[in-house]
Amino acid sequence: MKDIVQSVDRALSILEVLSENSSGLGITEISKKIDLHKSTVHRLLSTLIYKDYVEQDHETNKYRITLKVLELGNNRLKDLDIVTVSRPHLTELMKKTNEVVHLVILEKEEIVYIDKVESENTIRMHSTIGKRSPAYCTAVGKAIMSHMTMEEVLEIWNNSQIKEHTQYTITGVDEMKEELKKIRERGYSVDDEENEIGVRCVAAPIFNWKGDVIAAISISGPTMRVTKEKVEEFSILIIEYARRISLELGYNNK
Repeated sequence: MKDIVQSVDRALSILEVLSENSSGLGITEISKKIDLHKSTVHRLLSTLIYKDYVEQDHETNKYRITLKVLELGNNRLKDLDIVTVSRPHLTELMKKTNEVVHLVILEKEEIVYIDKVESENTIRMHSTIGKRSPAYCTAVGKAIMSHMTMEEVLEIWNNSQIKEHTQYTITGVDEMKEELKKIRERGYSVDDEENEIGVRCVAAPIFNWKGDVIAAISISGPTMRVTKEKVEEFSILIIEYARRISLELGYNNK
């Protein structure tokens, strides 16, 4: 590999080693871990301290990274717009499925459509940007709820007007708890005509850099096209594309 600046490479190696040791490391330990002479490590640490990326505990003489490193990442993450990040993935997903793909967020007890990529099918979904629907009876809503605390789920449930939109709508809280558990385990949710007869949706959650669920994406279509066999195929795709979007937003599930 060419054009590598040795001092920068070494300084970054120090930051990486320190990031893995929150209690700090002494100069001898750092030297051994990155295989550099102590005098070289000392010079690099002096520069990193000067730039406020590293600090030294004067009681233990150990070095540790500061929060300035985190600030760099946060500045990048703050600029990430979920719609902008998601759009190429939604478009690609629509092309693979030829069904409408939605991006939604949760506001109180409702999901809000914030982006949509329409398919070229003649029979289309009646959804618009800004439209709201109850979270409890939609695939996207359940996908988001499945990664919330039970207290948060119950707050949404208690503030919703629970009713049978169709004969398939889940209206019992215990049944919903069991449904959310299954969704969390398999990684995707299904709205099997729960919100509207003749419409089936498959959804998966999106996470931010902190690991919080912040949105969901879905593939939706009429049941004559989105058959139960198709759900299996679409579930693999929706999980993968939700993962890709989450990763671009800084999510790390390690």
